[in-house]
Amino acid sequence: MSPARARLPWRVHLLATGAFAVGTSAYVVSGVLPLVSEDLGVSVAAAGQLTTVFALAYALGAPLLAVLTGRWERRTLLVAALATATVGNLVCALAPNYPLLLGGRVVAALGAAVLTPGATAVATQLAAPAQRGRAVAAVFGGITLSLVVGVPLGSLLGGPLGYRGVFALIAGLCLAGAVAVRLLMPVVAAPQAAGLRERIAVAADTRVLAVLTITVLALTAMMSVYSYAAPLFEASAGVRREALGLLLLAYGVGALAGNALGGRLADRYGSKRPMVASMASFTVLLGLLPFAISTAIGAAVALFLLGAAGWTTNAPVQSRLIALAPDGASLLLALNASAVYLGVGLAGLIGGAVVATLGVAPLAPVAAGIALLALLLVPYAMRGEPAVASRP
Repeated sequence: MSPARARLPWRVHLLATGAFAVGTSAYVVSGVLPLVSEDLGVSVAAAGQLTTVFALAYALGAPLLAVLTGRWERRTLLVAALATATVGNLVCALAPNYPLLLGGRVVAALGAAVLTPGATAVATQLAAPAQRGRAVAAVFGGITLSLVVGVPLGSLLGGPLGYRGVFALIAGLCLAGAVAVRLLMPVVAAPQAAGLRERIAVAADTRVLAVLTITVLALTAMMSVYSYAAPLFEASAGVRREALGLLLLAYGVGALAGNALGGRLADRYGSKRPMVASMASFTVLLGLLPFAISTAIGAAVALFLLGAAGWTTNAPVQSRLIALAPDGASLLLALNASAVYLGVGLAGLIGGAVVATLGVAPLAPVAAGIALLALLLVPYAMRGEPAVASRP
């Protein structure tokens, strides 16, 4: 059996469970906002800032912490990250007031900001070189699964457990992950140490900047539509808000499928061809979205395809960053994680501006234009990539 077809080391899937735990801590808040608002006596809008604070702390913390922990042994790093996420979620569960709850979200975000890029880098070290894309996809499969189930999980468990119980449960997941990593993962040496100047030089490579820009633009395009899915589908397909969860589930299932497909394509063809194909499909689908969502079934199919096309880019992007600077992979993966949250933040600003001035109808065409900019950057970002013969 060829290395590309062989099973991934089981420890890679262990890393994916850790990614699921910290990812769930990011997304679960949306499902318990009313409970937080009622218990702490704050508005729903103020409770919504728990997501914003998490995103900002993650985006700012990921590259900084990657530099500060660059010489740490990797198993120790992952255990510390999961322990930090445990403490943050436990603070959220016990917080007697809103400011302390915000502080807990910051601590949880910093743990996630270390865990996700760190686990991705370690997964590629544990797997064979021909399995790098699948290893990346496996870790991000945990993140994707948390996106699919995080909000529903909060909604379902918030009733019987309360939001404090939900945060306590996530803290337990993170703690279990920390114990499992400490007991079951081997010692993994830190990558070759590099000075600050060398780190900056790696991050300043114009191809790296192009890849990071692609991430920002792709997330901006997707989330500007996804964030306003309720009014968009109500206006276009007459979808009731109660049925929106099923449509978003279609997007999540597509994202899971696309993430897995992207890993296999990256291993078989390298980064360039999968990136061109997925970004081109993503752009076209956004452009055609207004014509596809005239019915609820059409909207579900469109969201599934959008999720698949958008998340297929994930493994090729991560693989490209690792290939550009193997010794600086932790920093580049952390910067890419920050780029994700920057794109989410820009999506809120741009999507909000479009809705406020033009309504929801132009959202998809505007997003398609943004995605087109990302597509045009792909050839430059992949410049110098060695030719990869497709593997059987």
